[in-house]
Amino acid sequence: MNTLGSLLLFAVLLHGGAPQKPLLVITKDGYPAGHSSPEGAACDLARAFINCDAELFRSTCLTSFGGGVNGKKYQSFLNQTAAAIKAQKKKSPQSRQGPKSIEKVYAVRRLSKGGPESYAQATLNFKSVRFVDVVVQLRSGDLTSIRTMVLQDATGKWLVHPIPSLSPILSMGLNEEPDSKIEIGAAYTLTQKRPGA
Repeated sequence: MNTLGSLLLFAVLLHGGAPQKPLLVITKDGYPAGHSSPEGAACDLARAFINCDAELFRSTCLTSFGGGVNGKKYQSFLNQTAAAIKAQKKKSPQSRQGPKSIEKVYAVRRLSKGGPESYAQATLNFKSVRFVDVVVQLRSGDLTSIRTMVLQDATGKWLVHPIPSLSPILSMGLNEEPDSKIEIGAAYTLTQKRPGA
């Protein structure tokens, strides 16, 4: 074996033979939160409905999206949904509807079609367009999968687009993508400590 081959073998043995997975910070419920990861933003959208938290819903979603008729529709959707969440909070826990808990979170994925990403970068000043599949348990006991579109803004913050159908170019092919297969535990090293903490 030559010197280069020996060095490569040593490097593989030193690192356990497999590339290290990136870290993903999780909360006490075992899932990520916040704007630093696409999975965190998607989970926060689910938590907003689970906990009847209208403020979390608004802070997780894009604040505005486009102008004209679609921009007005988007703002109307945000207002109506926040009002519906507040109405749910006034009900007793037994009579509430919607999700009860997060059961499974899959790793973020790219859309197969390149058009949405190019459009987002060139026209809307977003860095990235992705989607996350989150499985929740409904208060009825049934499980359902929610496909969440997430966008990374110019500052690196991940936000949810809660109604991607308002932007057909941006969401092209979103609902045609196959079901996700890789859960966050397989794609990331999960930790409750922030790097450097």
